[in-house]
Amino acid sequence: MKTIDRFVLKAYIGPMFATFFIVLFILMMNGLWLYIDDIVGKGLPPSAIFELIFFYSSTMIPLGLPLATLLAALMTMGNMGENYELTALKSAGIPLTRIIRPITILAVIISIGSFFIINNYVPYSFNKMGQIVSDINTLRQEIKFNDGIFFNGIPNISIRVEKQDKETNKLYGLIIYDNRDKQMSKTMIADSGFISMTTDKKFMKIDLHQGQSLEDNRNNTWDDKPVLKTNTLTYQMMLIELDGFNFSDGANNRNEGNSNTKNITELQHDIDSLNFESERKITTFQKDFLKMYLYKKDTMLLARNQADSVKIKMFNSRQKFSINKTTIDTLDITQRNAIYERAEMQLSNLKGFAYGGHSQIMSSTITLYSSKADWHSKLSLPISVLVFFLIGAPLGAIIRRGGLGMPVVICILFFLVYYVLNITGSQLVEDGAMIPATGMWLSTFVLAPIAIFLTIKSTKDSQLFNIELYINKYKRLKTFVTNAKNKIKKKK
Repeated sequence: MKTIDRFVLKAYIGPMFATFFIVLFILMMNGLWLYIDDIVGKGLPPSAIFELIFFYSSTMIPLGLPLATLLAALMTMGNMGENYELTALKSAGIPLTRIIRPITILAVIISIGSFFIINNYVPYSFNKMGQIVSDINTLRQEIKFNDGIFFNGIPNISIRVEKQDKETNKLYGLIIYDNRDKQMSKTMIADSGFISMTTDKKFMKIDLHQGQSLEDNRNNTWDDKPVLKTNTLTYQMMLIELDGFNFSDGANNRNEGNSNTKNITELQHDIDSLNFESERKITTFQKDFLKMYLYKKDTMLLARNQADSVKIKMFNSRQKFSINKTTIDTLDITQRNAIYERAEMQLSNLKGFAYGGHSQIMSSTITLYSSKADWHSKLSLPISVLVFFLIGAPLGAIIRRGGLGMPVVICILFFLVYYVLNITGSQLVEDGAMIPATGMWLSTFVLAPIAIFLTIKSTKDSQLFNIELYINKYKRLKTFVTNAKNKIKKKK
């Protein structure tokens, strides 16, 4: 490796790593607020919170990597231009294409690696994050009692505490209704006691002192006398199994329905299956509609694929309808109401049939469009990384401004264009208004010509963003127009 290559790579790798983690942190914090309400007050272990943050930040890689590539290339070339290093290299006869060749090769490697990241690691992160969020959503609050109010946080169990000592955690005036047994209803009344949870939060331990236990047999028929058993207790200990109070790692869960959790091979399999399923539902809906509503009295017509027969049948149907319309005036009010009610009922059935068929077809097509969008997004990301690099490096060489001032402003503008186009194209694809090959590549189609234009301008040492150059051109144009006006006046 030559000295110039080491110099340029050293200048690029540092900002690349720094900007990538900064951008990733900003995107992570921007989205992590969505889960603050679920995290706070649930008693989550620190490992679960760390996993949630780690996997959520991993899902931001497809959004943060293009932005980091753009900002790093812009800062690197801008710093080199601001410190006159680009000028020194060019004065030595080294063209710009040779200067940026090592970081271009590095950008290609990052682009190729980004495909494997978004195809393999990001779906895994989405799956793990979905498992953790699902566990957090099912995780209940700690058991807390309010004086004189029933606690119903456990299924088929109601607990009332008259008074509680916060220093010793001792409870007074306990009433417990236990309806877990379908054969027997139990009521326990105790003067005092303690309620706690086991360390694994799988069981609730109840210690009762000085009270009564009442049991009501539910197998009695309506004519039997109720049987109520009363027992006096001095001490009794109960263990109640809990569900939802312990945090699991979600190892047995899998977010199968989300296309974000699948790689490109699995998405292609889903697309093939969904295509077949959508075509089958459409064909079934068409056949059922024709058989049940249009030609329900002539099923043989469906088997004959003759256009003339269909036309004759439709003509006869219209003619029959017109005859009924003319003869309905001769019916009395009762018969008319019966006909109108029957027509309204048939129309309601037809609307219900159409709505049900439409819902079934749309459920498959929406999933199909979403899978196609994700399939194309896994291929468009590596190209967008290269496009952003080809925008940032030439742009930095043109403006020759380093630091976090001008480069950040320019990056935000380009990223907003990229983000808006990407979201718009994705939404249009999922709605079926645009084909995936166009919608998911919309941002690339718009930004690629800009990258080519900036690359050509930078190789020619263009003063594209030199304000003084435009001011001088304006002054020359103004002088030219003034001289032309003076010549016209002299001729007159």
